[in-house]
Amino acid sequence: MDGIHLLGEWYGCAAEMPEMTNAEALRTLCLRAAAASGMTIVGDRFHQFAPTGVTGTVLLAESHLAIHTWPEHGFVTIDVYVCNYTTDNSPKAEHLFRSMQHALRPERAEFQAIHRGGRDA
Repeated sequence: MDGIHLLGEWYGCAAEMPEMTNAEALRTLCLRAAAASGMTIVGDRFHQFAPTGVTGTVLLAESHLAIHTWPEHGFVTIDVYVCNYTTDNSPKAEHLFRSMQHALRPERAEFQAIHRGGRDA
């Protein structure tokens, strides 16, 4: 179906931030940002790596948020994908993406927006 997939690679994130190193802190940030963007949260799963680093997903009625941190490198990858089946959720996806970027404060960011599917799918 028609949708937008926002992809980010963030460099120079502060390694000492709890959201970079602690699964519960990152989970809290992701859930708050998703809710504030108007998304419908249907589930989540976060995993703490030893000695550090987190991977997590938030399942959304609109699709998903996935995030992975490498504090030892100050590096984060993130993707936000939403379907636009009955309404255009692109502004919500952009709000969620930018909220996460603002919270993790990368020094440098790479960004891609991929339009997926289409009305003929």
